Formats: sequence, structure tokens, C-alpha cells
Amino acid sequence: MTPSDSSATEKSATEKSATEKSAAEKSAVERAAADSGTEKQPTLLEQMGGVSGLVYSTIPVLVFILVNSLFGLGPAIWSALGAAVAITVWRLVRREPLQPAISGFFGVAIAAFFAYRTGSAKGFFLFGIWASLVYGGVFAVSVLVRWPLVGVIWTFLNGHGMLWRTDRKAVRAYSVATLTWVLVFAARYVVQSWLYDEDQTGWLAFARIAMGYPLTAVALVVTVWAVRAAGHRQQDLEAAAEAREAEERAAEARLRAKYGGDQAPEGA
Repeated sequence: MTPSDSSATEKSATEKSATEKSAAEKSAVERAAADSGTEKQPTLLEQMGGVSGLVYSTIPVLVFILVNSLFGLGPAIWSALGAAVAITVWRLVRREPLQPAISGFFGVAIAAFFAYRTGSAKGFFLFGIWASLVYGGVFAVSVLVRWPLVGVIWTFLNGHGMLWRTDRKAVRAYSVATLTWVLVFAARYVVQSWLYDEDQTGWLAFARIAMGYPLTAVALVVTVWAVRAAGHRQQDLEAAAEAREAEERAAEARLRAKYGGDQAPEGA
């Protein structure tokens, strides 16, 4: 092979690698745009059961308090369970998401079991009080170990990968959202445990409902902000990673073209 042939081969490989790199970068940008614009992802509120799910969760509580004040603990427990069963069947008939319906029923069943075991109406709220403490602790620890649960849960639900953990800004956004949920759980535990100790069953039911919608709404707003901020960062990271891979492939192709071409006459 003459020097001119070798130069021509190397030039051709360089042009080919540049074309491949440009195509890879264009493909990455187009894919990121498609992911953000054309794919319809369910919102966090929809995955939690939607607005109807929040409304349904209060009905067994209201039924329990009303029946308990009129007929006593036993009828209240069975009425709450009956309301939970009716809501679950209704949601299944309407073909609403199955997971929120089933989890809502089991939540009421566990609360009813605690009320039965403690022999008091306030026991209906005991499981929720301790659950808030446990959730708050787990979410707080996840931030300390730099695995904020809001990001982990969102990744699990949508399968976007854990590349966001390599980006400090994305981790910070998910940490802020996770700490917001920590504050929500902590507030619920402090207020409701105090009302439980004071035997204020009526106010306990009120706190259960009042600290559900408003605090959840605030936490969801922060969570949506974090998901969007981290999502944009992850798209940039994925595009950059694909561009680097394309550049590495192009460099490898140039080396093969150069040294492979130089060694051809020796083999002959």
C-alpha cells in the first residue's frame, strides 16, 4: 500500500467515524425529545390512585367514627370493613388501578384489627401513627446514604435507570423531595400520637383527614419539581454517554483502518 493509499484510507475512516458520531448524537437528542414529548407517563397522583383515591381513603374513617359514636366499637369495625370492601369492588368494576384499591382495603383491615385488639376506637388510628414514624425514618436514612427514596421509587415505577445517581444536582433534587416527605410523616406522627395519648378520638380522625390532603399536596408539588429537574439532567447524561460511546467507536474504527491497512502488505 502506497502512502497516498494509506492517507486516503485514513481520511475515509475519519469521515465515516465523524458521520457515525453525528448520527449517534442526533439519535440521542431525538430519543430524548421523544421520551419527554411523545410518551405519556402516568403522573404521581395517578399512580397513587388519583383524586378519587384520596377521597375513597377518607370514607372508611368517616364511617368508623360515625358508627362508633352511635352504636359502639364492634359495629364501627364491621361498617368500616364493609365500606372498604364496597369501595374496592366499585373501583374494580370501574377498571381503576388495582394496586391502590387493594392497598386501601388492607390498610382499613389492619386499622380495624388494631381497634379490635386494643378494644378502643382510637386503636383504629394506631397503625397509621406508627407507620408515619417508620416511613419518616426510612426516608430520612435514604437521604443520609445518598439513595433518596423519591428517586429510587420513581425509577422503579418508570424504569428510567439509576444514572441520575451520578449527577449531584439530580441527587440534591430528589433529596429535597424526600426530606419534604420526612417532614410530612414527622408532622403526622407528632400531632396524631399526642391526640392518641390524650384520648381525643374525634380530633384524631379530623387530624387524620386534615393532615392527609394538604400535606400530601405540598409533598407532591415538591416531588413533581424534583422529578422534572432530575429527569432533564438524566436525559442530558444519557445523551452525553451515547456521544462518548460513538466517539470511542469512531476512534477504534480509525485505529483499525490505519494499522490494519499498514499491515496488509506484510501479510501479503
